[in-house]
Amino acid sequence: MTSSRPYLIRALYQWIVDNGLTPYILVDAESPDLVIPREFVQDGKIVLNVAPMAVQGLILADDLITFNARFSGQSMDLSIAVASVLAVYAKENGQGMMFGEDDDGSPASPSDGAAKKSKKPSLRVVK
Repeated sequence: MTSSRPYLIRALYQWIVDNGLTPYILVDAESPDLVIPREFVQDGKIVLNVAPMAVQGLILADDLITFNARFSGQSMDLSIAVASVLAVYAKENGQGMMFGEDDDGSPASPSDGAAKKSKKPSLRVVK
């Protein structure tokens, strides 16, 4: 199967915008082939405002997110691999979704499923 990440990114983006909030994306800035303003990278990550009023020409494709935005008054064309998006969330309330670093949409291997099935459920009393 193909990765679910681009579909979830588009759905979350639309949900956030439809509710009148500001969509932000958290990007792994150490991923290769990114075109981003490197001077705004902190701890290997960058947060980008992708609200309709903040960007122009936003394209949320299956493998690449592209748009034009202004940074310190300078216009810049950005290009971000969908696989490098770590989260999509609303600025105002933080609601959204974080993605696992290994979330590529591929099915779990049979050994993973077998390991999960072998665990028996248990209850524990907490006082």
